[in-house]
Amino acid sequence: MENQQNEEKVFTPEELDAKRKEMLKYYTDSTPYLKAQYDHEELLMKIDEVRFKRTNLQMQYAMLMDQMQNSSEEEDDDKTPPPYSVPEEESLARKLKKQ
Repeated sequence: MENQQNEEKVFTPEELDAKRKEMLKYYTDSTPYLKAQYDHEELLMKIDEVRFKRTNLQMQYAMLMDQMQNSSEEEDDDKTPPPYSVPEEESLARKLKKQ
């Protein structure tokens, strides 16, 4: 059995011609399926590209909103007056009256 596998079969010209026709028929018959698969894969790729772009835009929008919210909070903090305190000069100058 091993000898049969190691031996190369020699085809006659008629057998080679028949094999070629068989291969051509196989590839010709398979072509519509391969084209359909190609179209399917191409559509999947386009869907993935659009999903990626949409997700990327959503992330950019969320980051922009976060930056705007943080900056408005900082502005609010700047507008809020600090708790009342007496400046140092006034505290030194003002002394209690003796009675």
